[in-house]
Amino acid sequence: MSANARRVLVTGATGFVGSRLVRELLARSWQVRALVRRPERARQVVARGAEIVQGDVLDRASLARALEGCDAAYYLVHSMGRGNRGGFVDRDKRAASNFGAACAAAGVGQIIYLGGLGGERREDSAHLRSRHETALRLREAGVPLTYFRAAMVVGRGSAGFETLIHLVRRLPVMVTPRWLETPTQPIAIDDVVAYLADAIEIEAARGRTIEIGGPDVLTYREMIDRVADALGRRRPPKLRVPVLTPRLSSLWLGLVTPVDTGVARPLIDGLRTDTTVCDPSGMALFGLRPVGFDAAVRAALVEGESPLRRQLALAP
Repeated sequence: MSANARRVLVTGATGFVGSRLVRELLARSWQVRALVRRPERARQVVARGAEIVQGDVLDRASLARALEGCDAAYYLVHSMGRGNRGGFVDRDKRAASNFGAACAAAGVGQIIYLGGLGGERREDSAHLRSRHETALRLREAGVPLTYFRAAMVVGRGSAGFETLIHLVRRLPVMVTPRWLETPTQPIAIDDVVAYLADAIEIEAARGRTIEIGGPDVLTYREMIDRVADALGRRRPPKLRVPVLTPRLSSLWLGLVTPVDTGVARPLIDGLRTDTTVCDPSGMALFGLRPVGFDAAVRAALVEGESPLRRQLALAP
């Protein structure tokens, strides 16, 4: 069946990853239906040619309407954020179970989910465990699940990446908790979108867990220094402290960045976990070569500039 005859549902279509995925799928001539809670916030998605359906992953009736006639569905939502402090774990479980069951009832052939690396161990953060539990709940319904797992996604709009930028711009000296030395494997947003869009065409990706990451394994301290280099700023001196709990770290982060403390606390908790790719075999199914961290940062910074400055930066 040709792509022109097939329809996919994208949840989280107005978000950081989802909005870019919608654009890519439309460019590949897919019929894209976007599930949104607030249609008034989806003007750009409509302008690009996607069909808008109002609904919520916690509302089974709206899911049935949204999934009707869809061959595949992307699950790109999670509840962590403003208004969901303390309750995002239960909401994520219910939402994933709803969505999996609705996909099975609608005859959807594939669910594609973007989660995080880590989360299998009891000592991992609630945020990482919830992202992994979401995959398990989606899989319970029996629909083939393509489960992508990634660490920090580098791009404008990513909470983790925006935090790095604000830390570099606002702090003359950094207090350095232990999590700054945790290894991670960041990946550029364009590469994430390419993996997600390709997965719908690769049969071997169905029912598969796929760990994805860029070619660089770095600590958060090293990423902060490289962001400073890209911004043309001095690398912030770092003052080591013996103890800085996740709660104190999140409060500190809330003082020096615009990140809401309800988001900062789960993020900080997750930074204690090694989030590097352990099994690269899934990436081998795709003909992609992710760019390195420095290139991803440069692309993100250009994206965040004014249109005129962006044109000048890209000019030969």
